[in-house]
Amino acid sequence: MDKNMLRKFLKAGFVYNKELFPTEVGAPQGGIISPTLANMTLDGMEDILATKYWPMGRTRKDQKDHKRNGVNLIRFADDFIITAKDKETAEDIIVVIREFLALRGLTLSPEKTKITTVHEGFDFLGWNFRKYSNKLIVKPSAKSIHKVVTTLSNEIKNRKSDTQTVLIQRLNQIITGWANYHQAACAKQTFGNLDYVVWEMLSKWTKRRHRGKSKDWIVHNYWHQVGTRNWVFKTKDATLVIAQDTPIVRHISLKLDKNPFLDTGFFEERKARQRTKRAIALKNNAAAHLLMMGSERLSGVQ
Repeated sequence: MDKNMLRKFLKAGFVYNKELFPTEVGAPQGGIISPTLANMTLDGMEDILATKYWPMGRTRKDQKDHKRNGVNLIRFADDFIITAKDKETAEDIIVVIREFLALRGLTLSPEKTKITTVHEGFDFLGWNFRKYSNKLIVKPSAKSIHKVVTTLSNEIKNRKSDTQTVLIQRLNQIITGWANYHQAACAKQTFGNLDYVVWEMLSKWTKRRHRGKSKDWIVHNYWHQVGTRNWVFKTKDATLVIAQDTPIVRHISLKLDKNPFLDTGFFEERKARQRTKRAIALKNNAAAHLLMMGSERLSGVQ
């Protein structure tokens, strides 16, 4: 985007109820306009890398150069990763990126910038990417897990006087949102671990509320049986969601030559396919619960 156009855009202000409110300060970090500004500022990074490591042509030599260098860029706003075949190429890319950013008054973050191998793994957008026995596994990062556990812990500690229903409704929002974000990754075991941690925190929450009551009284009033599942934290108005019940639905890759405003048919079809995959996964989860119920009943007969 043209610098003068961007400067005028940022200083244009906004109109509300037919009154002009001029812009006197810059956009706040983390504001809703930040990703757009980052994309505008970093636009062109792909072209610079392609020009040096993979010429824009599609000749046989170009394809060999790309395969030899292994240079690829994945960027989300101002977060990005760049792949390379060897450490020397990666170090050369850092120099290219620093020169690119310097023209825009930016620098690479020393804390976030590092060269690593896929066998050692790296974090990106809340996921950890790492190869185990030459198989790439993507799962929630340790930092993301720690953040959601801390958030849940603070919610439970700060709601000592709230009713069980209010607490459940708030926890459901956090757990559901976090689980849906990670449902395309290898997160089933992580979801199970999160459920156990939440159960422990809720156990402490109930004991603090009723220090003079027995364990049996607390269990009877806060945990119930639903179907074949015991220890369900619920009331008549709300039931705590279980993260492990979130089906794992793999992401359907985008076609990079498609525009969401022009190729609406492609995106509608992709969304329908994603809904179908999720419905099948939910059905399989339900079938697994029914199978478990049948096994338990059979064991009881024996």
